[in-house]
Amino acid sequence: MGSENPRSYQADGEGPVREVSVDAFSISATAVTNEEFSVFVNETGYVTTAEKEGWSFVFSGHLPIDFPETRGVVGAEWWRQVHNADWKKPEGPNSHIDDRQDHPVVHVSWFDAVAFAEWAGGRLPTEAEWEFAARGGLDQSELPWGNSLMIEGEHQCNIWTGTFPTEDTAEDGYAGTCPVDAFKPNGFGLFNCSGNVWEWCNDWFSTQFGEEHSLKNPKGAQFGTHRVIKGGSFLCHDSYCHRYRVGARSSTTPDSSTGHQGIRLAR
Repeated sequence: MGSENPRSYQADGEGPVREVSVDAFSISATAVTNEEFSVFVNETGYVTTAEKEGWSFVFSGHLPIDFPETRGVVGAEWWRQVHNADWKKPEGPNSHIDDRQDHPVVHVSWFDAVAFAEWAGGRLPTEAEWEFAARGGLDQSELPWGNSLMIEGEHQCNIWTGTFPTEDTAEDGYAGTCPVDAFKPNGFGLFNCSGNVWEWCNDWFSTQFGEEHSLKNPKGAQFGTHRVIKGGSFLCHDSYCHRYRVGARSSTTPDSSTGHQGIRLAR
């Protein structure tokens, strides 16, 4: 588990590489789709964090040119606060998911993910479980299929192609999310463990891996302010966010929601 890639982000706490064991578990082959999340909402009346707050973060490149100016994130101004953006309206009021039923649900907070998981009879994976599954049986490979981003000139995942954040050439076939079963699965049959959308883990985020941390079924820190996310997204690019590697990791607050944050379930 972990990575000591020279290009890894030291502040993320990817290393040291350590041998970890996990008990048998099940994990979904794909991220949760808009169609699946719709069933959950229709049956329970659940209201997401973004809907309660009245806004969520949307990538500026997915907004119309004449979209009104809104507040951006300092240092990452391509993230814009968009009122009435949520899982049903990923780019704001005039958008919809009618043609994205098989795409991953986005704009879901950690609380939303937990609520869906409990309704579905599952849970969120631990970071260790997620990484074990994402590796697909490969030992310390950078990616779910090996170490090369492309195989014989073919793209294997949905990440940013072009110059971030100004031009996405969509050479991999997509500018934005893609269907949850796009591209080839890894050795365990899991799709899109690299790119497409970040996936919530149950763990609190920490960069400390001392002797007090168990290497048997590790569950992360006992408390914290941020939850672990894994896998990268369609916005990841080598020049900006080289975190679509399976050993990479990041974090965000559990109440946050964005247009590239999704869910994968475990049991």
